[in-house]
Parts: sequence; C-alpha cells; structure tokens
Amino acid sequence: MPTGLPSLNALRVFEAAARHLSFKLAAVELSVTPTAVSHQIRDLEAWFGQALFTRHTRRLELAPAGEALYPKVKEGIGCLVAAVERTRTTTPTVGLTITVPPTFASRWLVPRLGSFTGQHAEIVLHLKTSLETIDDARRDSLHQGPAHPANTGEVEAEIRYGLGVASRPGYVVESILVTDYVLVCAPALLCGAHPLREPADIRYCMIIHDDSLPDERVRPSWAEWCTLGGIAPALAEATPGPHFNDTGTVLAAVANGMGVALMARQLIGPDLADGRIASPFEISVPSVFRYYLVVPETLAGHPALRAFRDWITRLGAEDRPAARTRT
Repeated sequence: MPTGLPSLNALRVFEAAARHLSFKLAAVELSVTPTAVSHQIRDLEAWFGQALFTRHTRRLELAPAGEALYPKVKEGIGCLVAAVERTRTTTPTVGLTITVPPTFASRWLVPRLGSFTGQHAEIVLHLKTSLETIDDARRDSLHQGPAHPANTGEVEAEIRYGLGVASRPGYVVESILVTDYVLVCAPALLCGAHPLREPADIRYCMIIHDDSLPDERVRPSWAEWCTLGGIAPALAEATPGPHFNDTGTVLAAVANGMGVALMARQLIGPDLADGRIASPFEISVPSVFRYYLVVPETLAGHPALRAFRDWITRLGAEDRPAARTRT
C-alpha cells in the first residue's frame, strides 16, 4: 500500500459519493461526469488496496473500509472548507470613493460597473454623484478636490466633465472619455409625411435644446451640426422647440416623438441599441468638454486607484467618438 496521502480530489469525490450513495448525484454536485467519479473511486480503491463501495445493480453501499473512512474524510473536508471560507471572507478590503457627474453615472458608468466590481472584490466602491463635478468653462472650478480621509483606509477621486485644466497643483488629471454629439429622434420620425432621410429634413421637426451645460459656449450647437451636414444653419431655426436643463428630460422628449435633439452618443448607447431612439445621420459634433479622472498626486500610486484608472481608461478608449467630426 502506498504511503502518505491519496489524491485530495479523489477524497473529495469519495466524500460526495459516500454522502449521496450515488456516483450520479456526486457527479452533479461536483460538475463532472459519472464516469469521472467512477474513475476517481477506482483509483482511490487501488491506492487503499481494497473496495470502498459495494456496487449493486440499482444501488450503492459503503463497504466496511468505506464506512470506516467516510466520517474522518467528511470531517477533514469540512475543516478545509471552513478554513478557506474564513480566509476568503477576511481578505483585507479598501474603500474607494469616486464622485462623478450624475448623468455620466447613470448613463455610462453604472451599466459598465459590474465588470470592475467583479474583478476587484477587495475594493469596496462608494459612488457619489454631484453637479459640482461639471466645470464652468469660464473658470477653473476644482473647488477643494478629492481628498484622502484621515485614518479610514479609504481613498477618493473624482471624474469631472470639463476642460481638464492640466495646471492643477497637487492633482493628476487624465482624460478618460471623449464625447461627441449626434442627432437623435424617435423611430417614428423616420417615416410618415416628412421622414428624416437627409439633414435638410430637420426643417420639418421641432428642435429640442439640451441646456444641461449652462455655458452655451461649450455646448455643441445646431449651427455646427448643420455646417457638417452641408445645410444652412437657419434650417435648425425653422421650428424652435423647448429648452431643457436635464439630459434625462431631453431623452424622454425625444423618445416620445416631440422632436430632434443633439445628445452625447456615449451616453445613449443602450437607448440606440434597443430602438427606443434612433440616430439617422453619420454626423457628429465633438464636445469641447471631456470626462477626466482627477486624483490627488499623493494617492496616484494607490493600488485601488490604479486598478480603477486602468479599467476606466480602457473602456473610455473603446468608446471613442465617431470618425466624422467638426472640421
């Protein structure tokens, strides 16, 4: 008889088969085939030099050697499982607080966030939203900036929407997502008496204005879109419509067929994919503003922030603006 211990995997298979008194049920529990279970038991019996089970036509019984072995194997595997669970559940964690613009959170970040939390169970993420993360183009509006709370083990950073002023002492500022604006409408506007088939057809549609960026100098304009589409900017003034200061309200108005609007393509991907809204023209106007990750220099090398930075910059690079932009 060999010395030492038999295969731990074989012992695990034996414990399941002995508990169920069935190779088939043990296979289901272990996500293997009954044949694999049978082979493991035969190898284990060969190692012991005696039968562990008595095999009948329709049932399985423990042989005397199996009856003697089973209680101790069950106890040993139970101890191993408990030790692993204790180790797994006591893995050190770190808190990471990210403050972001509200629309960016709901329309872009949260739908993708599962891939980050799934990969980094050791990071306890706290996501906050604040309108103060949207810069004012007329001034550098970093206010107090993200900080490192004392004695908490947590780290903080921000995602800001703005010009990304590089000369911010004490902070690392990195572009993570470039946005471009496209015309969107309800699918119903693509047919009917005056279907949207070419850019000039916007003369038949109500123009909805997105004023969620208060400084009109940095908002992509209808005049720019018309110029790229080869039509007179005056066409966008033919049927002026309402102004909304919330992107969600603009989206609801568009989806309900009120008219057409210019919206950031990166923030409406799911709505385009499920057909709630449509974007009939390959014309895009790049935004002057971008989304930037702003991190205190003292925390830039923190493992949790590095992990988040690598993850979000990769996703931002995959969601680049359309090729046709303002000239």
